[in-house]
Amino acid sequence: MELNFNPDKQHTIAADISLEGVGLHTGAHIKITISAANTNEGFQFKRIDLDGQPIVKADCDKVADTSHNTTIQQGDAKVSTIEHLLAALVGSGVDNAIISLNGPEVPILDGSAQPFVDAITKVGIVEQDAEKIWYEINEPIVFKDDATGTTITALPCDHFSVTSLIDFKSPVLGCQFATLENIAEFNTEIANCRTFTFLHEIEPLLKNNLIKGGDLDNAVVVVDRPVSSETEGHLRSLFKNREGVQIPEKGYLNNSELRYFNEPARHKLLDIVGDLALIGYPIKAKIIANKPGHKSNVAFAKAVKQYIKKTKQNQGIPVYDATKAPVYDYAGIEKTLPHRYPFLLVDKIIDLSEHHIVGVKNVTFNEPFFQGHFPGNPIMPGVLQIEALAQTGGVLCINSMNDGAQYDTYFLKIDNCKFKQMIRPGDTLLLKMELSAPIRRGICEMHGSVYVNGKLAAEADLVAQIVKRKQD
Repeated sequence: MELNFNPDKQHTIAADISLEGVGLHTGAHIKITISAANTNEGFQFKRIDLDGQPIVKADCDKVADTSHNTTIQQGDAKVSTIEHLLAALVGSGVDNAIISLNGPEVPILDGSAQPFVDAITKVGIVEQDAEKIWYEINEPIVFKDDATGTTITALPCDHFSVTSLIDFKSPVLGCQFATLENIAEFNTEIANCRTFTFLHEIEPLLKNNLIKGGDLDNAVVVVDRPVSSETEGHLRSLFKNREGVQIPEKGYLNNSELRYFNEPARHKLLDIVGDLALIGYPIKAKIIANKPGHKSNVAFAKAVKQYIKKTKQNQGIPVYDATKAPVYDYAGIEKTLPHRYPFLLVDKIIDLSEHHIVGVKNVTFNEPFFQGHFPGNPIMPGVLQIEALAQTGGVLCINSMNDGAQYDTYFLKIDNCKFKQMIRPGDTLLLKMELSAPIRRGICEMHGSVYVNGKLAAEADLVAQIVKRKQD
């Protein structure tokens, strides 16, 4: 069953979750506790076994190692094998959580994200009083690694989707692909897919003192080439006295059946979801990954994060399509606002909801204020830009009062007012007002932004009061 939650709101877990198990590489028995976190805190790992209980934020800029898993580090605090847990949190709709653990590695459990998903599902998630800001990828972002043949691409899309393709030149695996069209399908289509390894790769890992916690319960083992009797004897140390486990010439160890014919490709997709959580921002994009791995996933996450930083100031800029009918034209605005020429500074309303509004002001050389404001170098006064915002916000406030009476709005306060570029004749202002808090007792708190040519020209925080108009 797919999850049902509001994707435009932030969420955290409803109650603490405790899990314990061995770390895949350290073999240490580790206990983790997942707790609720405040809005905009993201995912934070707390090493409670170290002095001061240091916190390492899940951030691609904190990644210290990607050789066999994804490891983040802050100072001396290090946390490894975080990708399956992060994928489970993202797939379950969680945006903010604190993960406390008494060791350096998240337990591997069964090698998938399913145990984490089951625990989250059991306690549930709660919606938080904060918007979830999605960042749209509006142009292709491509990462290539010529050494491995890896290519990861993000394409513009109105939601988050992932396709993974793998080709290890293995006669057993062949070429595989998997697709997650919507993150709400993660828990049913991807979460239970286990990590996999090749039998011939296990021997060098053992010799390098790794996978101390590895066994047949937490990985799918692929056999696609012969191994020596000496190596086979060494590898059977992982089987933990299991009877009847056979090593075929080609195929999979017979300890368990594949959960899907393309379980390896699905697990690579799982890793991508977990590693891309390190971007720190939810994104809308179609991700296509060919031969992905933790190293390439993290490098790609860094590229996306840099793209978002560069374009972040442009996120949320209204789009004006002059061919579409407005929500209110000038006649509709005059019925709502008491302002008239030369002081009606909004020409049309192009977007309106319970929480925000977008108005349009076309600035012409015939504006009366240009006669005296910098003659010969006409510039729209900043105070009139704020007045245009105020009138747009007035429509939003009055529209919220649906009792049939007529209202006016009176502004009480203007804070944090900034002007970033000059407005000249011929410019078209997009006036965006957003409620900063619910309207209470007729008091409206709003943040206003003026955009010109796709750039922020002015902004301010405004507070207004809605007053019922006296009848003559």
